[in-house]
Amino acid sequence: MGVLDHLPDFFDCSGGGSKHKKRKSLQTVEVKVRIDCEGCERKVKRALEGMKGVKQVVVERKANKVTVVGYVEPSKVVARVAHRTGKKAELWPYVPYDMVAHPYAPGVYDKKAPAGYVRNAEDPQVSQLARASSFEVRYTTAFSDENPAACVIM
Repeated sequence: MGVLDHLPDFFDCSGGGSKHKKRKSLQTVEVKVRIDCEGCERKVKRALEGMKGVKQVVVERKANKVTVVGYVEPSKVVARVAHRTGKKAELWPYVPYDMVAHPYAPGVYDKKAPAGYVRNAEDPQVSQLARASSFEVRYTTAFSDENPAACVIM
């Protein structure tokens, strides 16, 4: 290490304190918004495209889903949609059907969910309802390879 490596420590020209702005990371935000027609789709898309940091907006009308890619905060995206369009908006609450251990448990299964999706069971309010009872566990694991009691030879 030479002298030039230590010079920035002695000559700080930042003008007081080291208040560096934390850069937002590139992320994908999925929002659930009710989209009935092309007009609603256009309204939601325009509201989000004008937002600072947004790189891409994809609207899936049939799924009532908007995907935003950019340097944005999820809470600000939801607030912007709700304010600009007057529609109720929330973060995408669904996960693919395969990701949940008990997709038909109360609190997880949702009739309003798009095909192939169920409500996210990691939500603390839903996870208590989504636990399978000992009765359900006993019957779902009765014929698995891990249960030696199920392998009875007749």
